[in-house]
Amino acid sequence: MSNTEKLHCPVQKKCGGCQTLNLSYKQQLSKKMADVIALMGKFCHVDEIHGMSDPTHYRNKVQSAFGFVNGKQINGMYQSSSHKIVQTDACLLEDEICGEVVRTVAKIVKQQKISIYDPRTGRGTLRHLLVRRGKQTGEIMVVPVTSTPLFPQAKRFTEALLKERPDVTTVVQCINDTSIFLWMGEREKVLYGKGYIEDILCGKRFRISPKSFYQINPVQTEFLYSKAIEFASPSPDTVLLDAYCGIGTMGIIAADKAKTVIGVESNREAVKDATVNAKINGIKNIRFYCEDAGEMMKKMAYGNERIDTVITDPPRAGCSREFLDSCITLAPPRIVYVSCNPETLARDCAYLTKHGYKVKKVIPVDMFPHTAHCECVCLIEKNK
Repeated sequence: MSNTEKLHCPVQKKCGGCQTLNLSYKQQLSKKMADVIALMGKFCHVDEIHGMSDPTHYRNKVQSAFGFVNGKQINGMYQSSSHKIVQTDACLLEDEICGEVVRTVAKIVKQQKISIYDPRTGRGTLRHLLVRRGKQTGEIMVVPVTSTPLFPQAKRFTEALLKERPDVTTVVQCINDTSIFLWMGEREKVLYGKGYIEDILCGKRFRISPKSFYQINPVQTEFLYSKAIEFASPSPDTVLLDAYCGIGTMGIIAADKAKTVIGVESNREAVKDATVNAKINGIKNIRFYCEDAGEMMKKMAYGNERIDTVITDPPRAGCSREFLDSCITLAPPRIVYVSCNPETLARDCAYLTKHGYKVKKVIPVDMFPHTAHCECVCLIEKNK
């Protein structure tokens, strides 16, 4: 598509997932750029937004909810701010191969008469489906999420899926026996394969489990993480702390150039994946801790430990005040802040600049074309 062309989706108004399809891609980038300048321009110059050459089918992770409407089985996305399912046969944002797999599963579910979970009665088996694909490896994970560990058709379902889609690498059943929609649950059972897939990002190989956090737009992630490492400017003397490290992606990518990398993450499963990922890549100068990042930084500060750079990639709510205070107490010379919400980034930068820091660089990255969301990578340095 050209940057001046507007895309059309037949369920755009019902779904609400693509908030900016009424604009051409060029107009979307201009709007996001203006929004980031309005929030961050008071701190420093904002570099030109980094867009995509092809802003379609970029999502390597697809979730499809299952339900019934007037007695007819449907599957698709939840309507924005509701639990009403909008039937979607294809999506402009989703990886096309993942979409094909979802349609295959929907057909098998009908053929085998697998019961669909009804949240009103609590009866039924299949709640939703997750499909992930490694952009570089092509490996595919299929995760049926059920309401109970009992999945009588599990063997038949898996055999039928593999017959139709021999490119599927692993099938994992996750169990969500709560009232929370689109949650993966705590328990899982491998039905086929290794229970995970792998992908390559910035030259490093990463293991991705069903519940792992892994950026959904691999093309833009390469640029985003490369810029974050460039801002971190690691050297053979650098001690780098990767807060909210997830499965260890940024820390592992930076480790080749740093003296030591410390990854901190409160999710125990993510820390296990991070440790494995370091071994896969032969990284020996990195260690991971399952702990609250803010609490750990306080301990480091009180122990007079030296940290040269903190990298943080928090959720949309941004960094907590406790985390920022710990950062100020630890006083690293450099903070690299990767943000998926420019509003909370501006709030957190305002707090840090009141406590001895200065924002030096900001680059917006369009990780989520055709939506209102915009990612930023920001360099913050301690005043000398």
